[in-house]
Amino acid sequence: MVTSNDLLIKQRSVIKFLAAEGCSAANIHAKMKTVYGEMCISDCAVRKWVRIFKGEDPREIILRDRKRSGSPLSALVTAHQEKVDCMIRANRRVKQKEIANAVGISKERVHHIITTVLGYLKVSARWVPRQLTVEMKAQRKDMCTQLLELSTVCPRMY
Repeated sequence: MVTSNDLLIKQRSVIKFLAAEGCSAANIHAKMKTVYGEMCISDCAVRKWVRIFKGEDPREIILRDRKRSGSPLSALVTAHQEKVDCMIRANRRVKQKEIANAVGISKERVHHIITTVLGYLKVSARWVPRQLTVEMKAQRKDMCTQLLELSTVCPRMY
């Protein structure tokens, strides 16, 4: 499946190629309209890119979007995830602000790590895992089998 960003890059490449051959912007748009149909970029955008590729526009000749400024998402760093998880396991009543100060990231990123990445839920001022762990599932299975065995031995008691 082609994403819209990939489609834009392909269309810019076509514009660059046809502009290098000397085709006019109107000609390029007409050719692209037959190939891409409704997904084709506008005539105005084609003219803009032809100007850029012919060097009439002082901007750089680019096909892909430039990288944006800003720091990368700290929720993706596994070291941060491990620190947050260790702090929660040590003290289930720990606050997000305390975790943020200890780890050195924002409260918003801490909340994202806790709820989305680690899957915790706040219940009665404590962080609780949303899903059962493997040990908890095994305990539940053992208890259910014991109760099932008891119910077959003494059916009237249970």
